[in-house]
Amino acid sequence: MPSEPSAHLKLGMNSRLPLENAQFDVLVIGGGINGVAIARECARSGRRTLLVEQHDFAAGTTSRSTRIIHGGLRYLEHGDICQVRESLGERRTLLRDYPHLVRPLEFVLALDGKSRRSALAVRAGLWLYRRMAGRGIHGRQGEPADFERWLDQGRRFSLFRFEDAQCEFPERLVAEWLVEAMAAGCLARNHTRLLAVTTHHGRATGALLRDEASGREEHVEAAWIINAAGPWADEICRNSGVHTAHAMVGGVRGSHIVLKRFPGAPDQALYAEAVDGRPIFIIPWNHQILVGTTEVPESGDPGQVRPSEEEIGYLLSSLGDLFPRLGISRSHIRYAFAGVRPLPYSPQLKPSAIPRRHYFHDHTPDGAAGLISVIGGKLTTAGCVARECAEKIGLRSATQLSVALACESELDGVVAKAVAQVSEIAGISLEAAHAMVEWYGRRSSGIARRARTSPQLREPLCPHTHHIVAEARDAFENQCAVSLADVLLRRVPLALGACWSRECTRVAAARIARIQAWDDARTQAELERFDAEYQAFLNKTGIGVPQGAA
Repeated sequence: MPSEPSAHLKLGMNSRLPLENAQFDVLVIGGGINGVAIARECARSGRRTLLVEQHDFAAGTTSRSTRIIHGGLRYLEHGDICQVRESLGERRTLLRDYPHLVRPLEFVLALDGKSRRSALAVRAGLWLYRRMAGRGIHGRQGEPADFERWLDQGRRFSLFRFEDAQCEFPERLVAEWLVEAMAAGCLARNHTRLLAVTTHHGRATGALLRDEASGREEHVEAAWIINAAGPWADEICRNSGVHTAHAMVGGVRGSHIVLKRFPGAPDQALYAEAVDGRPIFIIPWNHQILVGTTEVPESGDPGQVRPSEEEIGYLLSSLGDLFPRLGISRSHIRYAFAGVRPLPYSPQLKPSAIPRRHYFHDHTPDGAAGLISVIGGKLTTAGCVARECAEKIGLRSATQLSVALACESELDGVVAKAVAQVSEIAGISLEAAHAMVEWYGRRSSGIARRARTSPQLREPLCPHTHHIVAEARDAFENQCAVSLADVLLRRVPLALGACWSRECTRVAAARIARIQAWDDARTQAELERFDAEYQAFLNKTGIGVPQGAA
């Protein structure tokens, strides 16, 4: 994670009001999906809330996930019924409240004759899974037998269909929750590092923060401090002189590879066994194929984690083992990425056996009453984490009214109407309007009205996309984006797409520079920072892709 003051970041953050000696009811440390969800919950409960993130919102573990919203079918194997029930409930809520970002996805579970999992046990597990989930989520009803002509013809596979969901861009979900948190009064600061939690007479009283652009250090006071820094949670405590009996987080590295779509690539998500019998996912994602994940103990800096050569080979071998006829090789890999799951410290357990359920560590016995660390959790259950955390500090959950759509066809009608309205408001094509609606939902009309004011705002960000420059402007104005990387990797995440190239980066930067009034020096600095972050996140070395290629 960058720590040196940056001139162009300073330009992007120079409108920030000083925080010195400001008082808050709640300070939330960490801007991943859990931290943003907690800040939103606290702000909606009427508490003065400050949210700080050392880099950018959703830039850590959240953006390095498998990008599925699921109940956790594998948790049934470990008898964790409560975790499955909770996850399925949260899946239902996300599908209802954010249908433009969380969508049904059909999965096919493929097991060959050598699997240690019996077909009878799998059928029983799937029956229970569906019963716990309740009404179907209207995923596309494909035919599992389509896989049979691509799977290894020398092995006999049993195929089982089930429904779950996908959030292609959890970065966008975090951005949407961030907007909602700020609308409720939360003050949000990215590129702001927490140097230490301050304590007095056995109680956490505030924190020392550093603005990563200017280098300015400021002290704030808070009645409650929530350490939602994920894999950095122990580091926060160490730097603050808060000593726990043992580590709270036992980091587990999860790596993924992203491949070009190849002939025979599945249209459904495949849940299968890797070469060592571990479960892996092969998922259509963002016009590409996402394969993951691994489970490797990780004790290094979470901000510097990279997929190992062994992990990349393992995932590629597992894919080739399932689809030997397709001739999949390293040349199909576009990039690889890795993140650290902040699982509870459990040195006696294998990574696959560590419980995925979250818990809260109250630091009162450690001499820091009022400081609570959030350990564990996953993408699907962030909302539940936030509600439980709010209740733990004495806040009543701020229930939000929402209207459930009756069926998928009705949702299609709502989307079509919204697309037509956005197209008319902004004066853009239906394709551009659809791209906007599927990423911003109800906020699309506001972005459309802004786009109508200028032809430059209606330009596409690059030649391969329908997404327009007005979306980048909104990211800077309303979603706390500071840099080109903040926009193209997280707010309008086009750089994760199959067609992104250096030329796309150049065109997007030039068009954004015009509407942001960046001079040549600022634009060049933004390009260099973007390239460094892009290469660090989407690892391309060691997988047959030249470094620097987009």
